[in-house]
Amino acid sequence: MFNNPKTPSRHRSRSEAKTPLTPSIISGLNNISLASSPTKRTSRPGAPTKSKSSTGPFDTTNPFIAPLPKSRPSSPVKRITSSGIPNSDSFQRQAGGGVIRKGGVESRLDVVTRDYVPPPKPEVKRSKSTPAVNRAGADKRDRFITNREATDIAAVSATMEQMSLNPQNSSPGHTARLAAVTGMPMNRRILGYHEQPPSASSSDTTLAQQREFARPLYAQRPGAIATSTGAVSNKTRKIPTQPERVLDAPGMVDDFYLNLLSWSCQNAVAVALEASTYIWKADTGAVVQLGECPEGSYVSSVDFSGDGAFLGVGVGNGDVELWDVETGQKLRTMSGHQAQVATLSWNQHILSSGCGDGSIWHHDVRVPRHKVMELLGHTGEVCGLKWRADGELLASGGNDNVVNIWDGRLGDVNEGARGSAKWTKRNHTAAVKAIAWCPWQPSLLASGGGTNDATINVWNSTTGARLHTLRTPSQITSIQWAPHKKEILTTHGYPTNSIMIHAYPSMERVAEIRDAHDSRVLFSCIGPAGDVVCTGAGDENLKFWRIWEVASETTTKKKTLGVGDELGGGRSNSTKEGILSIR
Repeated sequence: MFNNPKTPSRHRSRSEAKTPLTPSIISGLNNISLASSPTKRTSRPGAPTKSKSSTGPFDTTNPFIAPLPKSRPSSPVKRITSSGIPNSDSFQRQAGGGVIRKGGVESRLDVVTRDYVPPPKPEVKRSKSTPAVNRAGADKRDRFITNREATDIAAVSATMEQMSLNPQNSSPGHTARLAAVTGMPMNRRILGYHEQPPSASSSDTTLAQQREFARPLYAQRPGAIATSTGAVSNKTRKIPTQPERVLDAPGMVDDFYLNLLSWSCQNAVAVALEASTYIWKADTGAVVQLGECPEGSYVSSVDFSGDGAFLGVGVGNGDVELWDVETGQKLRTMSGHQAQVATLSWNQHILSSGCGDGSIWHHDVRVPRHKVMELLGHTGEVCGLKWRADGELLASGGNDNVVNIWDGRLGDVNEGARGSAKWTKRNHTAAVKAIAWCPWQPSLLASGGGTNDATINVWNSTTGARLHTLRTPSQITSIQWAPHKKEILTTHGYPTNSIMIHAYPSMERVAEIRDAHDSRVLFSCIGPAGDVVCTGAGDENLKFWRIWEVASETTTKKKTLGVGDELGGGRSNSTKEGILSIR
């Protein structure tokens, strides 16, 4: 495809065939001393170039070097070597396989097949700290806990003397005296590591069971306040956490639905213990037994009349008994209910009873045919019943979680008369036993629910509206309004067994007396003076708590009484004088 150009005349003088080296030539080469090439003269442009004739032997006798053409440009200055190339075996091998021309040596050199790899640099190692345990002959002492077992007391004393600010006043035995006074031995370490105590045996499960049973007693109860000894509402008022008096009440029935405690305006406390009813007079401390219910039955409720002269007693067989407090005689027995009478409430001469079948009867104690009206509004047992002070409204709570407010006006009463509820409230989710009317605002009604509800609701009986709701940590067994303060008192069951006081209308907790009884606090009533609350529980104790302060006139009167001052209108002997028994 391509036409090779004609070889220039300056290259034709070179022999195309290579002449092999003969021994005579090799011996001649051995005698050759390669010198530096002479520097060629640079000719001017356009001027003829004259070559300098060489006088060296290789210019005339070496047949491998061709004469330089006159038309060739001047070559650059070649590197001048200081000495000749030494003749060695490797050089002879190169000369034997190569061609010598142009006054130099051209040989077949080995091709470099590996790249240049620089030698590895020595790695700079960083100094590392060596643990003391790995050091040979290291110090075995603890840097925090000194080893005083091998310490000389005299040396330590001398060291402390040098550190003293006033070494002149210190003595060599000062350190020893300090150690003796403080009970700190100088030759024994203060802190030391010991083995863990042995674990409890897994085979003995008695201790584990006891701890499991006691765990709820130490657990943080829901909704409980930070202190366990009550609370101070302000700087001038403190709620005492210890009762002023404790009465022994053996045989008190531990039943949530019953109402076994009542306090009359004549300062007498009625309490039912199994089949018997007792009256404890706070003025004198005397105990009177009214009587016993029929054999095989029990007392399920008690309540004093408004003047304190009569006591109504509900019996488990459905009877309602009327007793004269002064003479201790039973006046009459009003029968008709088919189940236990768990609650009673008086309104002048009308005694209302709540039955286990859900019915409420009005008994007129003045007439032979005592039943004058029946109220049907509950499907469960009626366990809470309270007349308002003016007698216009009656509130009831039952095991059907319902609160009913009834119109108290009877009208033309007869045996077959039926009444209907003015308001029916179904906001509670458990049995409603705690029912109380407010003494200083008659339209307010407070109710409290059982275990699954544990909620306080305040109702407006005029409009039927629910004004306030407060959730408590445990079931509400009774509720009381403070007669002289805007506060509400509630008693609670498991797990708190407490007495709580709430401000109204903020519903903030003023105080809490935890574990007021050893079991759930089931019953409560307020003394006629409005300052002392009596509580009863399944632990068979009656406790009297001074919760509120009375008016200034009453306080002045009590101060004049001296030692014989009254407890809720009677004597207020403290628990230090012993536990009184109702027998």
